[in-house]
Amino acid sequence: MGLPFIRTSGQRPPSIRLASIAGSFMWPSILALNNCRLLVARPHDHSFRVLDGFTRIVQLGEGVSVTDRLGDAAMERTIEALRQCRNKLRDHQPARMRLIAIKACRTAENDPAFLDRVREEIGLDLEIVDCRTEVELAVTGCADLINADTAGVLMFDIGGGSSELAWLDFRGGRPKFQGRMAASICSWHLLPVGVVSIAEKFGSVDVTLPAWCSRLW
Repeated sequence: MGLPFIRTSGQRPPSIRLASIAGSFMWPSILALNNCRLLVARPHDHSFRVLDGFTRIVQLGEGVSVTDRLGDAAMERTIEALRQCRNKLRDHQPARMRLIAIKACRTAENDPAFLDRVREEIGLDLEIVDCRTEVELAVTGCADLINADTAGVLMFDIGGGSSELAWLDFRGGRPKFQGRMAASICSWHLLPVGVVSIAEKFGSVDVTLPAWCSRLW
């Protein structure tokens, strides 16, 4: 599926990942498109202590590149994974949380019905983020991997239904906190191709560059 976070009642938290949060609360993040991921953590010594986690391959975006609809089997897999995430969230009772969904839910024609089902059956309210937010989250998630002395970074985030590229320019200085790394994005682009959509389009693991270009463009 291509998952992002959970929204609670009241004021919506900023569109940032764990690394940018400060305070004494737990912050869970759930990502689901091809994978459904849950992370529950608590701030500790200027970092975070992971309390619990969950991951499962659900492939919510399976077939979307061909039919423009979420498949029944894919939705069932995702519902079951989200149910387990819901149970873990109930165990930990986090003070703040956010659930987000990305590519598959952004483009599928039957996404509203799927989100309604998740809300009614599981009790989770998924928020669909736009492309820019998806890129910013990817950059923030990679902040720990950026060398301190580099002048710039070209980031590739290859997903199931799309791939994101972001150019970060540090020549004018870099953010003091890694959670603000997305502020250094000077250019970005989202490609409508990912490992699942390419496999479905070509039906093989052996894809030549000429064939790929002719089918894509």
